[in-house]
Amino acid sequence: MSLFLSQFCTTACRPVFVLGLAVLAVGVPLHHVWAQDNAAQPQTVVPAAPAFSAGMTRDVLFAALGFLGPRTLEAHSPREFCIWGLDGLTAIDPTIAVTDNPAEDHDKQHIPETLSMTQGQTLLFKRVFPADGNRAAWADLVTAAMQAAWEHSSTIREAGADALLQGFFDELFNHMDPYSRYLGPTPSIADRTKRTGQSGTVGLTLGAKGHAIIVTAVNANGPAWEAGVDTGQRLIAVNGRSTRGQSPEIVQSWLDGEDHTSISLALASRGQRPSTLKLRRAQVPPETVFASADGPYTLLRIISFSVQTAEEISQYLDQVVEDETPDGQPSAGAKASPKRPAGIIIDLRGDRGGVLQQAVTAAALFLDHGVAVTTHGRDPQANHIWAVQGGDMTNGAPIVILVDGRTASAAEILAAALSDHRRAVVVGSETLGKGLVQVIGQMPNGGELFVTWSRNQAPLGWPIQGLGIMPQVCTSRGAEDLQVQLNALKVGTVPQANAVQMARAARYPVPVSRILDIRRHCPAAIGTDADMDTARFLLSSVTAYKAALEAVPDENTAPLH
Repeated sequence: MSLFLSQFCTTACRPVFVLGLAVLAVGVPLHHVWAQDNAAQPQTVVPAAPAFSAGMTRDVLFAALGFLGPRTLEAHSPREFCIWGLDGLTAIDPTIAVTDNPAEDHDKQHIPETLSMTQGQTLLFKRVFPADGNRAAWADLVTAAMQAAWEHSSTIREAGADALLQGFFDELFNHMDPYSRYLGPTPSIADRTKRTGQSGTVGLTLGAKGHAIIVTAVNANGPAWEAGVDTGQRLIAVNGRSTRGQSPEIVQSWLDGEDHTSISLALASRGQRPSTLKLRRAQVPPETVFASADGPYTLLRIISFSVQTAEEISQYLDQVVEDETPDGQPSAGAKASPKRPAGIIIDLRGDRGGVLQQAVTAAALFLDHGVAVTTHGRDPQANHIWAVQGGDMTNGAPIVILVDGRTASAAEILAAALSDHRRAVVVGSETLGKGLVQVIGQMPNGGELFVTWSRNQAPLGWPIQGLGIMPQVCTSRGAEDLQVQLNALKVGTVPQANAVQMARAARYPVPVSRILDIRRHCPAAIGTDADMDTARFLLSSVTAYKAALEAVPDENTAPLH
């Protein structure tokens, strides 16, 4: 999951970013054409040597060391970060060796600690170590080492300048946790688009039906949804340009443009004349929630947590929970009471998570009040109690959450929050157990650092990291075992109760052996149809559902945090 900081640098380091942007803007390699002295000779084009931007590299390293310093879960010095990261040169070119030479006294002379870099028997670089905490000097040292490697290694030049920074951060983060990472400028653009949406679109997906262009999907986050565009409608024209004879891909490109610009769509429903709709393009995050009916129940499939996921859930719940009287007719002069759905199934199987705040906001849609999650880290800003208050949109409707071994991060936060508050029954297998939060820092070159800075703790005080979510009903031990559980639930007993309470009683730090012992009670697996069948069974049986809810300890009886 990712927690965003709008500012990650003190005022003192802002000039670094200004300089970095300036270098980025003008640092375009030039290709020179040199003329021979003899004008009769043909001109020879000499390609410029591959460029290594020492200034930009140094700016990125300086900014990264400043960003990492106060935020990593464990304290590390610039020296540690840089020594780890320099192994990235060897990862790119194995003929290069980077060596830390300890200080020594020789012939009554003190020789300080030095860093040397060799290629075979050739010494490429040697420099005295700066003070451990001097990040400016360490950024200079690493930049100089990279420059020397660039000049002497064709392998490194072929890999490219971006590979130097990527290799540096890959090796650095190999010494930390599996979720901290660096994305270079190009992949960062794609990742930001995934989180926040592309610029300038209306949120429609198009397809072909015969010779017509039709709307096949409407993104609930986009302007078209708000305007009431529906699937199945024919798109006749875009800004007056006819779609006749065009492919869906071509017409789809017509819909995209600058953010906040206007666009007109001529749409026609079956048996009706076309009407023109004027929309304003907007940044539209990818749709992450898909709703459908499963008999009397509402199924919400959540594939990830982007910046609009909670809003999407809210929109679908609004459709399910309408203000009406029991007979479906508005009561004149009286305030209608909200409808209570027969049951809601939240499918989080395969959901790898995303934005932490969205998981908390989603939990608030189903809880009247309470703590959704707490986060704990070394940086004071990483310590937070995420409490919710507002009101349950579903009026207390029964909820079943489906999880599997791929459910992670923000998805685990939502499942843990609703389960710990006895608001939902979790069905499936042990989840991934990603209970670490990453903060994102923008680098001067347009790249991004994702740095783990806090651990998640569920409402009842147990750590999500490693443990994952222990379901109240386990489906991963086979059909026979599942049937035994369902038969017991019919009479109000829960075979999984001991495993659930064991997991909820765990407290950080949990030894790996203990984690494995707990998780073996419901091995992680990929979800199956048995999960949905179990959800329907629980929602159809008041006795079974109530028993499964109460398998989770009450907040008054849970161990102290």
